[in-house]
Amino acid sequence: MFTIWFRAVTATHTFLSDDDLAYFVALMRTYLPTSTFWVADIAGSVVAFLALTDAYVDALFVDPGHHGAGIGRELIEHARDLAGPLTVDVNEQNTGACAFYNRVGFHQVGRSELDDYGKPYPILHLAQR
Repeated sequence: MFTIWFRAVTATHTFLSDDDLAYFVALMRTYLPTSTFWVADIAGSVVAFLALTDAYVDALFVDPGHHGAGIGRELIEHARDLAGPLTVDVNEQNTGACAFYNRVGFHQVGRSELDDYGKPYPILHLAQR
């Protein structure tokens, strides 16, 4: 899972400083082994994962080689089937993720100037209708 996360983040979060990327790498090395995920696989290889707490999407990452193939949409649909209308927070600077969430039925319900770690990466709070 770490490899998928790292490849996705380095492809889509180009706004992160090197120090902040290192900070998040350390966090994910702790988070990933202790979390429960739904995964998407192709021919037995995991290519994406989603973590969910109640109806909140904690994480959704798709290997960049599979972006645009509908895998993220399928994971979101599965999560919605389990939990009902979902919420998610997304980095405002991650324009690809913002566009994806808009396409799968999310709309902005709030915005924070800082991320959950106090870093200067604005967060959009999104919800499905």
